[in-house]
Amino acid sequence: MIYTVTFNPSLDYIIRVENLKLGQVNRVNYENILPGGKGINVSIVLKNLGHDNTALGFTAGFTGREIEASMQKYGVTCDFIDVAEGMSRINVKVKSNEESEINGLGPNITEADIDALYAKLDELKEGDYLVIAGSVPSILPGDMYERIMSRLDGRGINIAVDAERDLLTRVLKYHPFVIKPNNHELGDIFGVKLTTKDEVVPYAKKLQEQGARNVLISMAGEGAVFVSEKGEVVKSEAPKGKLVNSVGAGDSMVAGFVAGIIETGDYAQAFRMGLCTGSASAFSPDLATRPEVEALLAAL
Repeated sequence: MIYTVTFNPSLDYIIRVENLKLGQVNRVNYENILPGGKGINVSIVLKNLGHDNTALGFTAGFTGREIEASMQKYGVTCDFIDVAEGMSRINVKVKSNEESEINGLGPNITEADIDALYAKLDELKEGDYLVIAGSVPSILPGDMYERIMSRLDGRGINIAVDAERDLLTRVLKYHPFVIKPNNHELGDIFGVKLTTKDEVVPYAKKLQEQGARNVLISMAGEGAVFVSEKGEVVKSEAPKGKLVNSVGAGDSMVAGFVAGIIETGDYAQAFRMGLCTGSASAFSPDLATRPEVEALLAAL
């Protein structure tokens, strides 16, 4: 079974405004409301690829209920912790001559809520996959990633981690199955600038020396690099297509890689699946679907 964790899911209210002017009334010419959060995106894409999974995390209030209802429309099973105080956040994404975002706070998560999440994670079994992705809201302990991975350590659960800087580096000692920094995040960890596929390889190997089993590095239009626990180094150019929306592309890559390894058991094929799934989301106003991914795989 596959599980995802999103600590602070959202409803993303996406609007387009012609020539946004601050301090004045602006008319929207496009709007959409979607469930948001990195783990949420992973769950939706996994289901689009044909893989059942369960979304875990914290939700609250009427917005939390709408997040769950929206996820169920995609066919994703939800097992969220219902937080008593506050509401799940609404993130406003304004697309105009410039893009702006206003992100909400999220609910008041208590120790009892955290314990309830732990109880659900304790039910995972050997061979299961768990994707932990995104930032940790300020109301939660900053070491939530470490707490979860320490709790699950040694139980044979394949954990994928998509996080930045300290959130990522502090969990390497628990040997995550795969981590997915982009080249900029990888460079930030080591204080260097990485722009080519050849440059990222030695730094990916450094993360393996610190404990990561497999390292997947996304590089937007430059393609991606994969360094496996077997010593394989696989590089690829990005599939060709027009960038429509980069939001969720990295999450889609994680989903595609997990789906690929489950389907084929082959790291190189899983890497290509991840690359094409990320690109399919980038080339679409919505998250990647199976036919879109297969079309890019055939052309890669």
